[in-house]
Amino acid sequence: MNSEERHIFSVLVENRFGVLARVAGLFSGRGFNIDSLNVAETHDKSISHITLVTHGDAQIIDQIYQHLNRLIDVIEVTDLSTAGTHVERELVLIKIATDDPQKRTEILQVAEVFRGRVIDMKPASIVLEITGDEGKLKAAIDIFNTYGILELARTGKIAMLRGSEKKE
Repeated sequence: MNSEERHIFSVLVENRFGVLARVAGLFSGRGFNIDSLNVAETHDKSISHITLVTHGDAQIIDQIYQHLNRLIDVIEVTDLSTAGTHVERELVLIKIATDDPQKRTEILQVAEVFRGRVIDMKPASIVLEITGDEGKLKAAIDIFNTYGILELARTGKIAMLRGSEKKE
């Protein structure tokens, strides 16, 4: 039986032109899917951190791991799903229609439950920032959908090992 599992890869790469294209090309060229992708510089401007979420059976995940490790400019690959306990977060910006004061008050109360922050407020809309795990964001989006989401943007997952655990 082929059991597909979701895996989160943490990939440290040289911060150079074309590295992201090679990573994406690896996936598209082999028919693997990327569920979420986040890339940013680290505290060292010469290194970028890629958080990549994908899924597949054990053989596919092993292939992905091996292929990532062989790419030029890849410094280190860690499968956070198997390396130890990790933390993961995602950020969502939600623009919600607010056509009356009662509705605005309700939206602000709901945002407080999700520890959301108001980023922008106009007479006809509010933009909220909410961070958390996938379940929390899904719950927030479901509730705010009832008020009329005008626009939504998500970052994708970012993740790292907890505490002082060492990478494999």
